[in-house]
Amino acid sequence: MIWSTILRNKIIAHSHIVSIIMIFQSISLEIYKAMRNILLAGVLIAGVFIVVGCENQSGMQRFSGDEALELVSIQIDFGYRIPGSDAHRQAGKWIKAELESRGWMTAVQEFNYKDVTLINVIGKSDGRTVPGPILIGAHYDTRPQADRDSYNPSLPVPGANDGASGVAVLLELASVLEFEQLQKPVWLVFFDGEDSGKIDGWDWIVGSTYFVDHLTSTPEVVVIVDMVGDEELQLYYERNSDDNLARQIWEIAEDLGYRSFIPSERYSIIDDHTPFLHAGIPAIDIIDFDYPYWHTTEDTMERISASSLEQVGRTLQLWLETTAMQD
Repeated sequence: MIWSTILRNKIIAHSHIVSIIMIFQSISLEIYKAMRNILLAGVLIAGVFIVVGCENQSGMQRFSGDEALELVSIQIDFGYRIPGSDAHRQAGKWIKAELESRGWMTAVQEFNYKDVTLINVIGKSDGRTVPGPILIGAHYDTRPQADRDSYNPSLPVPGANDGASGVAVLLELASVLEFEQLQKPVWLVFFDGEDSGKIDGWDWIVGSTYFVDHLTSTPEVVVIVDMVGDEELQLYYERNSDDNLARQIWEIAEDLGYRSFIPSERYSIIDDHTPFLHAGIPAIDIIDFDYPYWHTTEDTMERISASSLEQVGRTLQLWLETTAMQD
């Protein structure tokens, strides 16, 4: 659309140039050449303004997979984000600071679980609670033991995909969403204590369970993003997820040509969407559960693809345009 508009304007401009050139044919060759260059430069400048104007009218910046990949790398540099560790605390503070630097209102939900302080970090587009917010969530903690690793099951999981990828998608969304266009409040929630289940008596999804138990405003819908950075990305419908909500998002991915979104069911998973479903709130889990390095020491930066992150982020960005940006 942009380029057809530019071409049409160039054709019109060119017809004017021809008329002017005929007038100046009697002038010296040197003056003619100078005038021609000035007029052609004017056409190019007009084309630039047309492109800029069309991009501004699109309303939103485009989600960048490269930027999201850098956000994964920063989390890996913190180290293992095991609940209660220094790296874990640093990651939580960093997430809060990143949200604030992007203009989001922030809150923290601090609570104690088995003598460990856990913190859910919440970013809000604004202070409204009506209508109910659209909630996008991910967990930022990592698993203390790589219990699926054949060689080093007692070592921690780096969590490049299982943890960092979802956080990166949310933070890049925080960068590209434009508040003035949002007709509904959007919450970006970073859950703690999701991934220590069956270790030292811990449950799964501790942070999201606490969050739902202490809700003061009921989300309209919830989308959880987990393990979405794999180079061989395969995103099936999760069996417990809300059907209508899942179809909406998968159809947008199909329109974008993203074949990694596969519109058929494959797994039933306990994840951070589960407490919302139990509370009667429509929720889905976007997750690649075929990731071969899940809960191993090989869940590292080398496994993560900027293209995969961008497919998920761009799909959610366009979905938000049709939900949070319309009355």
